[in-house]
Amino acid sequence: MRIRPPQSRMSGRGVMSNNLKEFISEALRQPSDYVTYFAGVKLVEMYPGAAIIENESLSFDLSEYAEAGLCSIWTHEVVHCQSNTHWRGVKKGFEREIENGWFSVLWSDGGKDYFIDVVCLTWNDVGCETTRHWIIAETGEVAENFLRAVCAYCDEVHSEILVYEDGYWTKDDKLFTSIKIATFENLILPPQLKLELRDDFHRFFASREIYRKYGIPWKRGALFIGPPGNGKTHAIKALVNELNLPCLYVKSFKAERVTEQSNMRRVFARARRSAPCLVVLEDLDALIEDENRAFLLNELDGFADNDGVVVIASTNHPEKLDPAILDRPSRFDRKYHFSLPGMPERLAYVRHWNQALQPEMRLAEAEVMAIAECADRFSFAYLKELFLSAMMEWIGGELSGQASGGMGESLLKRAALLREQLIDGRRP
Repeated sequence: MRIRPPQSRMSGRGVMSNNLKEFISEALRQPSDYVTYFAGVKLVEMYPGAAIIENESLSFDLSEYAEAGLCSIWTHEVVHCQSNTHWRGVKKGFEREIENGWFSVLWSDGGKDYFIDVVCLTWNDVGCETTRHWIIAETGEVAENFLRAVCAYCDEVHSEILVYEDGYWTKDDKLFTSIKIATFENLILPPQLKLELRDDFHRFFASREIYRKYGIPWKRGALFIGPPGNGKTHAIKALVNELNLPCLYVKSFKAERVTEQSNMRRVFARARRSAPCLVVLEDLDALIEDENRAFLLNELDGFADNDGVVVIASTNHPEKLDPAILDRPSRFDRKYHFSLPGMPERLAYVRHWNQALQPEMRLAEAEVMAIAECADRFSFAYLKELFLSAMMEWIGGELSGQASGGMGESLLKRAALLREQLIDGRRP
């Protein structure tokens, strides 16, 4: 049976429609500390005999639950549904987030269908945006079961990478694909560093009972340190891929209408619900500012609450990090240094690229050795730039009919140019 106030308590359907129309605007006109009480009292009057649950859980994402095909929702025909529309790029298009609205829901549980109403209100409370939902069902059991089902589903990360940016969680298909093709087999690092990375993380996630036995919080913070372009990002992706755990990827804590502190709280709250999981904070020095440093430290220090949460952060500029972050073992107890590749790594990288070249572009072994030797002080990013620019030069010569030498000659010429830029402090 559809939950709605008995018409006998109203003076006709038109009055009921007016009540629904006025409810949201009237609720939002109340003082911020009175909104929830007003809404609760009003809904009890409008739905006598029904069960009503007020919910502020960040896990309750009705749109995500419906998109998974687990319920059907439609907006109430007489109530304006206010949504905030965000542009997420050409591939993703628009994303709409409901801020204020009244929904009807068809939900099945145990082979039985239930009609449920959900009311959403969003308002500003002391500079912080607050959203609450009210679930209205036939019985308290149905309301609780529905709330539990939605929150349980939304807490899980379903074979995806959740990216936090602009105050919202989104699913980044491009990032997910790049992670799925990143492996330790195609990651070129000093063998000891690669072995240490894999063993440390696998051993940690297999040691939950040992941590509990000795009363040590089962949490970890790992900091990847080194100049840009030396494998930090690839190593993070390879770990995420190999560990196959929920991953929350933070691009920014900044947002238009929500404080960075609120966003940090939202990220770590989601992480604790998804644990065991990975939280990735790339370019940590760019994420931290004087205004949010203390709050982030408190979130990292949540010993008991952070059970099973592993934070992997990277930085190109460790000198910019506060000693309270860099030198406090309880926050980042593992530090991995990604230095410029030595001769063995440069040689492996050049050979890796050489194998991927078309036959007519491939290098002789003597050319491979020469290029690896002359690329001293090159990062992996510089080595990649070396091959891409040399390939473009070689292809341009072929197209114009003015090819003056082989691929090896193009690479050596480009390597000399890049070395000059390094010496001058310029970027390619």
